[in-house]
Amino acid sequence: MAITGPIRDKRQVQELAEYWLKRGNLRNYVLIVLGVCAALRPSDLLRLTWDDVYDTKTSTFRTHITLMEKKTGKNKIIAINRKAIKALKRYFPYKRGEYIFISNRKDGKAISRVQAWRIIRTAAEAIGAGCQIALYSLRKTAGYHAWKAGASPVVLMDIYNHSSYAVTRRYLGVSQDDRDKVYLGLEELF
Repeated sequence: MAITGPIRDKRQVQELAEYWLKRGNLRNYVLIVLGVCAALRPSDLLRLTWDDVYDTKTSTFRTHITLMEKKTGKNKIIAINRKAIKALKRYFPYKRGEYIFISNRKDGKAISRVQAWRIIRTAAEAIGAGCQIALYSLRKTAGYHAWKAGASPVVLMDIYNHSSYAVTRRYLGVSQDDRDKVYLGLEELF
């Protein structure tokens, strides 16, 4: 299995989502937007239902997703940002209990990890984003850009449910370029 990395260029993150939006495929567009904004593992992302994000009693989108992580068995609460809600509203074919990322086969099942991988790879190849972009890149992209914006590595560790900073550092794709930028930026102290 090839190692995937985060999408480091913000423009490419937008292009990846817009690839599907321009083609009128709102499910795939929302997969990318929510995949980055929620930073969930693929197994948790793909099993989200409309009930997880929409409250029928108030006819509004929820402010948080609450779920039990499949891998860890831990409860997780994720704030849903405005961009994710906007994307969800565009796609919104609400049916009680139905998966958000439903298969086109109309069998009521969510798309598979393989199909989600194909969706990401197709868009990544089309925009020239490189061969290390795949389904897990969405989760890694969220952490990478949060880290670049100043999020604490401790908070990112908690979001990812990682057991050590070393795992989180590898996950974020901290590179020599990132380290060089810190060293070279120290000259501003003098």
